[in-house]
Amino acid sequence: MTIAISSFAQDETDALRYSMLSPMGTARSIGFGGALGSVGGDFTSLSVNPAGLGIYRRSEFMFTPSLKMNNVNSKYLGMEYDQSAARLNFNNIGLVMTWAERGKRYENSKWKTMSFAIGYNRLAEFKREYVLQGQLKDPFGNNGSFSELFVADARNHPSNVNSEGTMAYMGYQSYLVNQDSLGYFTLADVKTGLNQLKTVEEKGGVNELCLSFGGNYEEKIMFGATLGLPSIRYIRHLTFDEADASNNDSNYFSYFRYKEDLKTTGNGVNLKLGVIVKPIDALRLGIAIHTPTIFTITDVSNTSIETNTESFKSVIGASDTNPITNVTSPEQRFTYTLITPWRAVFSGTGFIGKLGFVSVDYEYVNYKSMRYHFEQEFAEDARLRNNVIKNTYKAAHNLRIGAEIKMDDFFFRGGVGIYGSPFQNANAKFMRKDFSFGLGYRSGDFFTDVAFVHSDVETTEKPYSLPTLLSPTANLTSNFNTISWTFGWKL
Repeated sequence: MTIAISSFAQDETDALRYSMLSPMGTARSIGFGGALGSVGGDFTSLSVNPAGLGIYRRSEFMFTPSLKMNNVNSKYLGMEYDQSAARLNFNNIGLVMTWAERGKRYENSKWKTMSFAIGYNRLAEFKREYVLQGQLKDPFGNNGSFSELFVADARNHPSNVNSEGTMAYMGYQSYLVNQDSLGYFTLADVKTGLNQLKTVEEKGGVNELCLSFGGNYEEKIMFGATLGLPSIRYIRHLTFDEADASNNDSNYFSYFRYKEDLKTTGNGVNLKLGVIVKPIDALRLGIAIHTPTIFTITDVSNTSIETNTESFKSVIGASDTNPITNVTSPEQRFTYTLITPWRAVFSGTGFIGKLGFVSVDYEYVNYKSMRYHFEQEFAEDARLRNNVIKNTYKAAHNLRIGAEIKMDDFFFRGGVGIYGSPFQNANAKFMRKDFSFGLGYRSGDFFTDVAFVHSDVETTEKPYSLPTLLSPTANLTSNFNTISWTFGWKL
């Protein structure tokens, strides 16, 4: 049943998560930094520039398992914490079926090849675990406790204090939030100090089923189109603790622990169109346009809170005087539409005879154009969230550079990727750099590639955002390491 919109879902952060993509297909493409927009001849190109199908001369089948490892270093309120995680996964699996003329018929034909491809590429990886821990103390009360989220919901929607599944209900029914002549307030006092602890475990990703078609006209123009059918799977286990730091056992607040389990699933559709031109044998130029993805998404969440309000329940004459109160909300389910940004990829590849190539991709992504659509009942909530997106994000500029060198049956690769910040506010830090290298081997109908990529990502995060009060900021430094291995056969 749909009860309420969760305070930890369907916000600007979720929209960005499902829109910030980086195809993780074959080990070959990873090895030279993913700069394959005009290289082609690789299954990953279906999700970057499908005109790369025009480079194929033979059919092939391939798959790519991978091992992903990451470490997140967090700095929050003067304290530092490290957390690591690892996961085995599949980057891609695909089949390319190519029809090409042979001999004289190939030379005389204007249409040199036609290819159809089906399979999937992984576009985003969500596996991450991190901890934020520190003491928040503000004698002036400019910063707010996490519990102010419950207060804000009660103030904005007073009826929610009796509506299961809302933040106001959880805060009020657990005695953490109360009411006096001035309105709703929280027992957690930031002026005397609060020890905060937030733990997050995330997993899942975005996979895209690709149905693609491409061709080659006179060895000068390659074209292609991909019907993309991406799917989202995101699971998050979140716990937020606040405890009284004053050591005062008679101020009506000892601690609270809020828990949320969120599972997000969704399916979408998009279209990618691309062209690669070869003005001379040593140069290829490419351009690809990706339409926005229209996702239909369902969030399922389960939340609970445990509070210890010391003697408060006795003072107000509650029938249950146990200082510990547990409130569990019924499962919430909310279905909505998310439209991700359109993007454009411009590419150039220079070939050094048969020795190898150097390739560059520039990608433009307008994150400001992300939009939510909710049912009419929640149309105003969608409008407010879309305004936040419009005022938070901007267009980002991404650059990928890679090279490949061929020595007999072996290939050596390297690449770098630099990803621009999607945030308008310069104080909202975002920095991502990828460094990769790889090896490849081709012998007869068999080929295999292995690649390693190291990603450094620096971001800032607000563990919670309040409508009228400030909230502290955490700095997260993530190191992601991925080893991928492709096995393939020419058919």
